[in-house]
Amino acid sequence: MIVTRFAPSPTGYLHIGGLRTALLSYLWARRNGGKFLLRIEDTDFSRNDEAAARAIVEAFKWVGLEHDGEIAYQSSRLAIYQEHVQKLLDEGKAYRCYMSREELDALREEQMGRKERAKYDNRYRDFTGTPPQGREAVIRIKAPLEGTITVQDGVKGDVVFNVADILDDFIIARSDGTPTYNFVVAVDDALMGVTDVIRGDDHLSNTPKQIVVYDALGFTIPKFFHVPMIHNSEGKKLSKRDGATDVMMYKTMGYTPQALLNFLVRLGWSHGDQEIFSMEEMLSLFDPSHINRSASVYNTDKLDWLNSHYLKNTPNEALCALLEFHGVMLMDHDKREILLDALKDRAKTLVEMATLVSEILVTPASYDEGALKKGFKAESREILATFSDAMSSASELHLPTDYHHLMESVVTQLGIGFGKIGQPLRIALMGKLSGPGLDTVMAIIGVEATQERIAALLNR
Repeated sequence: MIVTRFAPSPTGYLHIGGLRTALLSYLWARRNGGKFLLRIEDTDFSRNDEAAARAIVEAFKWVGLEHDGEIAYQSSRLAIYQEHVQKLLDEGKAYRCYMSREELDALREEQMGRKERAKYDNRYRDFTGTPPQGREAVIRIKAPLEGTITVQDGVKGDVVFNVADILDDFIIARSDGTPTYNFVVAVDDALMGVTDVIRGDDHLSNTPKQIVVYDALGFTIPKFFHVPMIHNSEGKKLSKRDGATDVMMYKTMGYTPQALLNFLVRLGWSHGDQEIFSMEEMLSLFDPSHINRSASVYNTDKLDWLNSHYLKNTPNEALCALLEFHGVMLMDHDKREILLDALKDRAKTLVEMATLVSEILVTPASYDEGALKKGFKAESREILATFSDAMSSASELHLPTDYHHLMESVVTQLGIGFGKIGQPLRIALMGKLSGPGLDTVMAIIGVEATQERIAALLNR
């Protein structure tokens, strides 16, 4: 059975790149009828943030990634790690190191002076003497002294590391007894039955150390898939300057979970020329071995395009529920169908749609000066007054077509072009020269509101 996991550290918000890793892990597990686990790596107590841990869970809930079983918190598993540290000590595969910080700093200065790689010199590896008084020991694992370690990676192929270039006897437990990252990751993945590790390729350099831990404890090494990072258009690591990196900011900016997940799965993975993937299609098609080896480029225009697609295809009742987060209450509005149908093709995000809704439903508090100069002429006052009077005597005005026919009759009556009534009427209704069709706007707000807005502009 395939078992994958997502294991973030609770030191801040859930990064957009982290969500992509979680999504890929989720898809691979679900496609194979396996398990997807969520583990919070919170053993670094100096950096932990309870609010950040909650934010990770909140982001998972928003996008609909359901993990199996309870969330595993490493902080509650310290006894397990200490048990395995002691196992390595008892078997002679790890040892206590009493080297002081001052000694370690001095060693590194000497090595750098000789232009050597700064690393621990294994001085306590086979130590049998009396421990120095007043010094607390760290626990170091006995790493291989020569040879190579090969990481069999499903994305990059076999990656060979020269032991002399990357390893020393690294610390697996600090002097206060708390374990280190590379040790607990290997222990947890093994004990939780993780078979496939999908993660960012910034973790590739950690993998040889974790393999050392796997081997020392007699654990089976999982399959690794190291996913290239997300870059900006300049080929650099994605930062806040390039777009939101906090997953929940995408909710605030008006993106739908479906669009965001579709966007993320296409960053580094493809299936022919297909761009739009439902969750069902992702689950049936995704294979981590088909992930591209090169970094993917973050493209806001692509995300906007995807989001507009999902907005157009969202049922209006569901759209009303989404808009409530942005302060727009349309569930009980009698013209919500006309209103939302008119805006689906005009908005890329829910924020844009909420703004357009307000522009239609709320009487303009001011008028764009450029629009007034361009669209409101000397004859506009009479044209708008005639149209307002015609509305009062019209027998039936409900649908957009009713209002459109009335506008046509006024245009014919006055012998003018359609623009002569269209521009000043749009200014009266919207305060500017852009917006949805006038007949649609009037059908939404009704006769009385339309006449009030005409009167407000004429009184100005």
